[in-house]
Amino acid sequence: MEQPGTSRLTEAVQELASQVVSALRSGDHLVAFRSASGPAGDEDLALAATRVLGADTMLPALLPGRTAAPDDLAGFEKAVVGFPPAPDAAPTTRWSHWAMTRTLTRLGGSAAGRAGEAEPDASWLDGAPWQQLTHQLAVLGALALPGSPCAVTRAAAERPVDVARGFVRAVRRRDWLQAAAAGRWLVLLDGVPDTLGLDTGLEFVGQMGGADARVRMHLEAARLLREGEPR
Repeated sequence: MEQPGTSRLTEAVQELASQVVSALRSGDHLVAFRSASGPAGDEDLALAATRVLGADTMLPALLPGRTAAPDDLAGFEKAVVGFPPAPDAAPTTRWSHWAMTRTLTRLGGSAAGRAGEAEPDASWLDGAPWQQLTHQLAVLGALALPGSPCAVTRAAAERPVDVARGFVRAVRRRDWLQAAAAGRWLVLLDGVPDTLGLDTGLEFVGQMGGADARVRMHLEAARLLREGEPR
């Protein structure tokens, strides 16, 4: 049974992801941090939701011609600087934090100088079974951006067929979140088999899993990647 605190965080993540999707489509800014700063708001919950979405929280600000609203950037910066990964954190946690620091630097946060840390180790992806590779890439979907090379994107680029297999597996297992994130990676990769029918597959994922705002967020990011955005 889901605990009350977990339920509140799940709802906050869904709300934040919905705001990201809306901002990606409309060109507007987020409202999460501004609303959380009011008397009825919960800044800690907003920060926790930001840590779950990671760098994708600020994806709308990375689109050409967009900038980050000061309140959004300040809240994102607080989530980055205030919650570094623990020494024993999982590799995906370290990479998610690194992606957030890179985004903070690109957007010019005031703590950007402290955020310029080296890439974490990515050797755990070397030779990973295709199922595990796809799962890990899906968790790190926020790294699927053009012109942003790192060890994880290079690992994905070397195995487009395996990621395609993982996408099909996720669809068959009705794991719509993993399928949407894997599909986002596939849009970015060269060498994806034409027989995959990726566009049709992504449309199906949206029809079946679109009730989940995080699924919609990855699918919207995939659409923008198709159109040559974000920067």
